[in-house]
Amino acid sequence: MTSLSFAETINPGVYPVDSKPYGLTYGDWAAKWYKWFMEIPADSHHPFNDTTGADCARNQVGPVWFLVGSNGPPASRNCVIPAGKALGFNAISTECSYAEDATLKTEAQLRSCAINGDQGGTAQITIDGVPLQNIQTYKIQSPIFNFTFPQKNIFGGKPGPSQSVVDCFCVVVKPLSPGEHTVHFSGAVIANPALGVGTGFASDATYHLVVK
Repeated sequence: MTSLSFAETINPGVYPVDSKPYGLTYGDWAAKWYKWFMEIPADSHHPFNDTTGADCARNQVGPVWFLVGSNGPPASRNCVIPAGKALGFNAISTECSYAEDATLKTEAQLRSCAINGDQGGTAQITIDGVPLQNIQTYKIQSPIFNFTFPQKNIFGGKPGPSQSVVDCFCVVVKPLSPGEHTVHFSGAVIANPALGVGTGFASDATYHLVVK
């Protein structure tokens, strides 16, 4: 009989952070999430600007369905997702790319920018009212990855191909059973120049899901 890891025991509905859901590491999934997020044109139908859930299916492909935090006030979204899809999202994160900051020249600088950007950040995640335990263990960094900013993009970066690194409180949730579910995630970073955090930010999103 195979014994369960500690992470699987306390958070049985979430893939362990050292596992490879669908053959990819958590860092790989963080990169895929941001690539998806940043390559969607910044219009009124970008999932980040969605206040109802009407756009939650935009550009969703593959075995993991991506959820998005709030752009400003807390967001409450209603979303129908196909059965068998895992969920991937971050409660709070920082992303740095060459396209957004021309002073960054190396992968090490990108990584330092991303890690320093959310120093001291806090995160909370609940799935059907059950809080995720030991959330600090889900703070990870992505490998450097390629993406292409559209002409009008969500971060106002230079259009075209670039590279990025992400630091985040990220989870990949195992496929939920058919029916109704509620997923809530939030996070905050307080500005702290001593830690290199120049600007504070927060995110708060609740998804009312129907899996079918």
